[in-house]
Amino acid sequence: MSDFEHYISVGRERLRCGYTTGTCAAAAARGAAELLLTGQLPPAVRIDTPAGIPVEAELLEPSSGPDWASCAVRKDGGDDPDATHGTLIFARVERCDAPGVTIDGGEGVGRVTKPGLDQPVGAAAINHVPRQMIGQQVAAAMADHGCDGGLKVVISAPEGEKLAQKTFNPRLGIVGGISILGTSGIVRPMSEAALIDSLRLEQDMLAVAGATDIVVTPGNYGETFAREVLGLGLGCWCTCSNYIGESIDHAAGLGFRSLLLVGHVGKLCKVAAGVMNTHSRVADGRRETLCTHAALCGGERATVEALYRAVTTDDAVAILDGAGLREAVMASLTQALDEQLKRRAGAEMAIEAIFFSNRYGILGKTAGADRLAALHPISS
Repeated sequence: MSDFEHYISVGRERLRCGYTTGTCAAAAARGAAELLLTGQLPPAVRIDTPAGIPVEAELLEPSSGPDWASCAVRKDGGDDPDATHGTLIFARVERCDAPGVTIDGGEGVGRVTKPGLDQPVGAAAINHVPRQMIGQQVAAAMADHGCDGGLKVVISAPEGEKLAQKTFNPRLGIVGGISILGTSGIVRPMSEAALIDSLRLEQDMLAVAGATDIVVTPGNYGETFAREVLGLGLGCWCTCSNYIGESIDHAAGLGFRSLLLVGHVGKLCKVAAGVMNTHSRVADGRRETLCTHAALCGGERATVEALYRAVTTDDAVAILDGAGLREAVMASLTQALDEQLKRRAGAEMAIEAIFFSNRYGILGKTAGADRLAALHPISS
């Protein structure tokens, strides 16, 4: 495995960075070009990444023929939980009639089928920065060895089609494999920015497709509830994970007319308290929020204390039922949620919410939620 040693601090931990599939592809392309043009494969190549951090990548599994050569680089995700960590990224370089460097994707590299992505429909899912890196590396090899013809580079990932099922690619309309990605060339562990970029991309694609009204859910629970219980058509749907505030901001910036947020009470009661990143690492506040609204609705001290000790929000709802306070507390919580969402969204985009529990079903709907839900009939 890689000897790459570059670390960053994340919270109290010191975590090792890795390098992207784009860096792997560029390094493999350089190695394959060297093998084709000189007949020899260097043991490793050095890539100067856009982040300014050099990567020395070992070259693996070389093969060649009269007018082509191939080798691979193993993806190193560092300490990031990366679906592509450890997979081999291959580059095959062959002579061609077209001048310069031509780049395409092969086995296990996805193809774009929907507009709004980094590459046009029909192109291999090799983003523009990796394409630049690949082109620069192959052009440098051509200059070093006096090659004035043309070279075609095909990037492949034999495990890519299987690995793609663990990524956003199927939802984004990238079929047949993984994407070759990376704007910096470096994988920074636990990168919130990378995840937020992926979530924004779903909204970007909806905007390009002409959507004006969208449904947003934090994850699978909300999506399933929206589809199976609320009966919504999810042709204009995307996820936001824990990044509810970021999702609202991006949607408003894209000019969407409306956003209907559907989520579990465990997440949306945090939002009612103004918590717009609902990851437990950032904030919780569920019990404090429920206790506050129970107290506002006249709950006795024993009820508030029981809510404070409740392990789950379903347990809290049961306590509210026992005290005869569920309806009042959920109404109070809904009002607070509505205020927080409208404050974040601003006046230009309508925003409403529905929150639920798997045990109890719908627990709250903001005043205009049914109106926005009607914009998403099952046939859409």
